[in-house]
Amino acid sequence: MTGSVGDSEDIVQDALLGLTRARRRGTVVEEPKAYLARAVTRLSINHLRSARVRRETYVGAWLPEPVVAPAASGAGAQPGPAEHAELSDALSMAFLVLLEALSPVERAVFMLREVFGYGYPRVAEVVGRSEVNCRQIFARARRRVAAGSAPARAGGGPARRAEGDELARRFFEATAGGDLTELLGLLAPDVVVLGDGGGKGLAVAKPLVGRKPGARLLVNGYRWLRSAGVELVPTRVNGAPGAVLYDREGRIVSVTELEIADGMVWAIRSVANPDKLSHLGPVSDIARRRRRPALFREAVPGD
Repeated sequence: MTGSVGDSEDIVQDALLGLTRARRRGTVVEEPKAYLARAVTRLSINHLRSARVRRETYVGAWLPEPVVAPAASGAGAQPGPAEHAELSDALSMAFLVLLEALSPVERAVFMLREVFGYGYPRVAEVVGRSEVNCRQIFARARRRVAAGSAPARAGGGPARRAEGDELARRFFEATAGGDLTELLGLLAPDVVVLGDGGGKGLAVAKPLVGRKPGARLLVNGYRWLRSAGVELVPTRVNGAPGAVLYDREGRIVSVTELEIADGMVWAIRSVANPDKLSHLGPVSDIARRRRRPALFREAVPGD
């Protein structure tokens, strides 16, 4: 709903506190899950209404905060194939960016119905609208999402995931090694390179479209990063293949997610805004310490 880990944690905490207060007042909450779903959804709607104003003044391209897969901590620690597919579909940056085109209520109805499978009576109860109105809202939201969607490129179970992971491995090796020929063979003709630095991090100055310019930018950009001591560590980001970049002190420089399908990379999305990375650990100050090359300079008001 929010595209922000910190905001989501605050909303969940507020909802849990609300449930605790209701019980202390002697209110009987027969379905805690339903109570919390309603509270979280309505708090999220209110948050989005205020956040929309702030988003209009955001510097450069906007992407949601990355969700990086935690390391396994023993047998059964990693989710199964079905859970991976659900994570990829519901948390992919491409999907979350599409949701930005929806109003807060449209987003809530679409998520409850499409992602969580709620029936219309339950959706209506959660968002405080009539069932008929919720059906209309969902139909409108689904049309808007479909209009902005690229052809289906995700999902597919373990085999598809293994194929994507192998292609990602080759992609990151070619990027780190400066192998322009290999990169050209891995990128889709109309691949998009998009960065979110918020005017503070190392992000591409503007979205770039096309195989050749994308490959050149990746090679030149990582050459500069490598000269600054930056290391690339592959991982899963928002349920998709990706990587975290660290500086010499082990602090996070940026997080990258790849959109892969049909044996090609269709989109490369990188989040470098320090405000969107702090939930993952210490964040690098390399953007302030070293002069940024032109390809990493965003249009910052007052520059």
